Formats: sequence, C-alpha cells, structure tokens
Amino acid sequence: MAQVLRHLPAIKDPNVLVDAATRDDAAVYRIAPDRALVATVDFFTPIVDDAATWGAIAAANALSDVYAMGGRPLFALNLVGWPRDTLPFELLGEVLKGAAEVTRQAECLLLGGHSIDDPEPKFGLVVLGDVHPDRMFTVAAARPGDRLVLTKPLGTGILTTALKRDLLPEAALAAAVSNMLTLNAGAARAALAAGVRCATDITGFGLLGHLTNILQASGVGARVQWNKLPLLEGAVELAARGAVPGGTRRNYQAIEADWAEELSEPERLLAVDAQTSGGLLLAVPPARLDFLLAALHNEATPVAVDIGEILPKPQLLRVVRS
Repeated sequence: MAQVLRHLPAIKDPNVLVDAATRDDAAVYRIAPDRALVATVDFFTPIVDDAATWGAIAAANALSDVYAMGGRPLFALNLVGWPRDTLPFELLGEVLKGAAEVTRQAECLLLGGHSIDDPEPKFGLVVLGDVHPDRMFTVAAARPGDRLVLTKPLGTGILTTALKRDLLPEAALAAAVSNMLTLNAGAARAALAAGVRCATDITGFGLLGHLTNILQASGVGARVQWNKLPLLEGAVELAARGAVPGGTRRNYQAIEADWAEELSEPERLLAVDAQTSGGLLLAVPPARLDFLLAALHNEATPVAVDIGEILPKPQLLRVVRS
C-alpha cells in the first residue's frame, strides 16, 4: 500500500489539515478558522444475507470515519454497484432503505449518489462532515503514557466468514450485527468531552493494523494486553476451525508485532481480524481515563475497555497476554 500511496501528489495547501500521508480515517480541509470539512468514502460487498441490514451496516461503517476524526456528518451520497441482470431492483431498494434509516439516525442528509452495472453487488457512502480544527482527532496525536481504549468488541470478520461457510447459523450473528449497526457517534461525543485528540476506527486492517497507523504517525510504540481485548462470543473457536477471512490472514502476515509466545494463532488472529463498522480506538492521557470510561458508559457504547498503553519507543508493538 505504501508503494501505491507514494504516487499521490504532495500537498502544500495550508488548509489541508489531514491527507493520505498519515493514513487517517478521512481527509480534513479547513474552510474557516473555526470550521473544517471532513470527507470520506467506503463501500463493500454483502457481509450478511439480509439486504436492508447490509445497507445499514455499510452506512454505519462509512459514517464511522467522520466520527473517528471527531466530526459531525452533514450529508452523504450512495455508491452502488449492482448486477441488474441477475438481482432485482427491489432488493437494491431494501439496501437503500437500510442505509437511509441509519443516516436518519445520524441526522445526516442522504442527497443522492451514483450507480453502475457490476457483476458483484457493492454498496457504501461518500460522507461529508465538519469538525472544529482545534478539536479534531488524528492518528498523529498519541503520546507516551496514553491509555488505549476500545469501544466495540472484535471478531466480526471471523463470525461473518463463519456464516458464509455454514459454520454459524445466522441467528448466532445477532450480537455482531448489533455492534456493526451501532453508530460511533456516542463514542466520539465521549472522547471529545474527555479531551481525546488521537483516535481511529477499527475496520479492514484490524486492531493492530490501525494501531500501527497511530504508532507510525505519532512516532511512538504500544503494549496491548490480549486478555483485555473484548471479543465476540465464539470468535476464537471459529478462528481455530478455519473461519478466517482473507483480509485477516493478510493482516496477520503484514503486522510487525512482538507477540507473547503463549498466544496461539487463533488468538493472534483476533487481534488483526478485519472488522466492519468496528469501534473507535482512543488514546487518552491517563489522568482523563476514568472520565472517558464513565462518559463512554453514559453513551452506552457496546464496550469501554482499557486494552493497553502507548510507549515511548517508536513503532514498537508488543502484545502480551496480561
């Protein structure tokens, strides 16, 4: 990926506050001293069988990038790839209906979009939001001693793959679906109230992949306590049975971590599992940790767990059991 990104033009505009260089979750462009635009795009193929649920998860996933910057979504555009000769448009209507419900929940206007004929269905959103330039989150703001807090459990990649391989009944996916449908709006509000300045959301690169982006951008290291990671029920067992998505395997091969020897491969895979609409990973000064955890509890986030700490040694990533 780094080899691909090096072809992007260098940015010299002083109003560009965040671009691709830091691998943040969205671009940020200042339009006034107290206001900046947040722009993001995300789409993917179906991960559940129900069309409306897929649309809703895709919308929550795209909106999450704005929340991960500390922003507020303003409006969105649909992105659709649809096999018009093999799937009825009524089914696409269900996808759009699911997405519209989530954008309404987020108080984000859905203003249109674009569609193409595609042999494999794909759906997502372009989202525009705004943020105060002095209060935005970025992956480049972690400092040694910060605690790492996670707001949703891990394992959606494992469970949705198990569903596709008939290793898991769809009813057993309910907890994972509920988490994926939960907006990160409350987590972002809690983080802003706690004075957090460093955040990312956990999606395709998994927990350790997105944490690595923080380490590289901030010039720090981290220690993660595996036994504190919140996991979806059955995720480790399903990983041991081989229900591991290709993205998770690629993450595992790519990550440069100092793993505790006693951690099994299925356990390690959960730390890099490719998530969809995952939680926020927040780096918070230790003096503000209790305030943040209480604020997350008040926002009823799926979880609010202190999973580790930021270390001073650049790019050291150590995963211990406890």
